[in-house]
Amino acid sequence: MVTNLTEGQPGKILWRFALPLLCSVAFQQMYQIADSMIAGQCVGGAALAAIGVSYPVTMLFMAVATGLNLGCSVAVSQLFGAREYDRMKTAVSTSILASLCIAVILTLGGLLFCTDMLRGLGTEDYIFADADQYLRIYFYGMIFLFLYNICTGIFNALGDSKTPLYLLIGSSVGNVILDYVLVAFFDLGVSGIAWATFLAQGVASVLAFVILLSRLRGLQSAPFRRFSGNMLLRVAYLAVPSILQQSFISVGNLFIQWLVNGYNWEIVGGYSAAMKLNNFVIVGLTAMGSAISSFSAQNIGAGRYDRVTQGLKAGMKISVAVAIPFSLLFALGGSLVMRLFVGAGETGVIAAGALFLQVVTPFYAMISLKLSADGVLRGAGAMGPFMVSTFSDLILRVVLAYVFSIVLGLGVIGIWLSWPVGWLIGTVASLLFVRSGIWKQKKA
Repeated sequence: MVTNLTEGQPGKILWRFALPLLCSVAFQQMYQIADSMIAGQCVGGAALAAIGVSYPVTMLFMAVATGLNLGCSVAVSQLFGAREYDRMKTAVSTSILASLCIAVILTLGGLLFCTDMLRGLGTEDYIFADADQYLRIYFYGMIFLFLYNICTGIFNALGDSKTPLYLLIGSSVGNVILDYVLVAFFDLGVSGIAWATFLAQGVASVLAFVILLSRLRGLQSAPFRRFSGNMLLRVAYLAVPSILQQSFISVGNLFIQWLVNGYNWEIVGGYSAAMKLNNFVIVGLTAMGSAISSFSAQNIGAGRYDRVTQGLKAGMKISVAVAIPFSLLFALGGSLVMRLFVGAGETGVIAAGALFLQVVTPFYAMISLKLSADGVLRGAGAMGPFMVSTFSDLILRVVLAYVFSIVLGLGVIGIWLSWPVGWLIGTVASLLFVRSGIWKQKKA
């Protein structure tokens, strides 16, 4: 359902819009966690490590899809809030065509350089074959990944966060069932997990595209262009910083994965599982930031700047309320939740993952404030401040991981400590930019 976010009490309208988004990412992360659980429990710790090594590479490609999603969403939200439906449809059509072209290019590049990327990460021989096979199947489904992400970004821009939720629930449940069937009954191992994701994501993306076309036809407008170079530039202005942000996160994770790969396979496996749990929360908080972004963009398009500030305050409260229970669960029960991934006998994997959770997760409330403030900056098109606050966090996190672990000799715990320090710097920068009011001058 298309929803106008420029009317109604900001806190309530934002919560109603954000709740399906939070549920969507919860289901998305749950099926990714299920991948690792099934791999660890049904195949073994080495399979968990193989998927873990592949994860930063898959996240690099996911970063481009997510960045396009966010950039397109802001452009469409602003035009929808301004009631310029013909230009809005041009933005939608242009974004989809550009996204599919990028997907094809990345598919070919991924298949061509798959082996080189894994070798560059220092992947050990005993997990290399599984990791290589997993990645190649993942690349086959790249076009589905991009189509689904761009469609969900447009749904969110139109104030419809429920349709992506329903699609994701169906996709997630189907993925988990296929995971188990292909691994437990057909004995396909790591490749079975990859094929399950390919099939579930393919069905969801096609359904999302068909539903989106139906929704757009329901909005009366003047004739519109299917592709516009000027509109592509506008979308790119908003999307490229988001792509860089997401890509920088993934590139940073590649460097950190290289550091982690220098330790034994138990630490690699523990880190892989712990990162799935960590990302479950971080992606949820990022979704809240995306909700604030769409809310801000629509209201900025309508000239309702007062509602943006009210929505940010409400969004921060919701984000902190979401973050605190997970901080307590993971920090105090890290060893217990790690046993979801491996048997009780794999104590090295459990200890490594639990240590990561104990160091990083107490700072979830802090990073939730940054992601909420980032939502306002991105929704307003203030991409310069957005990039500064984001990259200061990411660059420091990677640099400090090397300094703490190698220069200061803290080992693996030094890598984990880089997260909260980087988050602190980024949070301060983002909050200062929002407080300065610079976002009010940056309507795209």
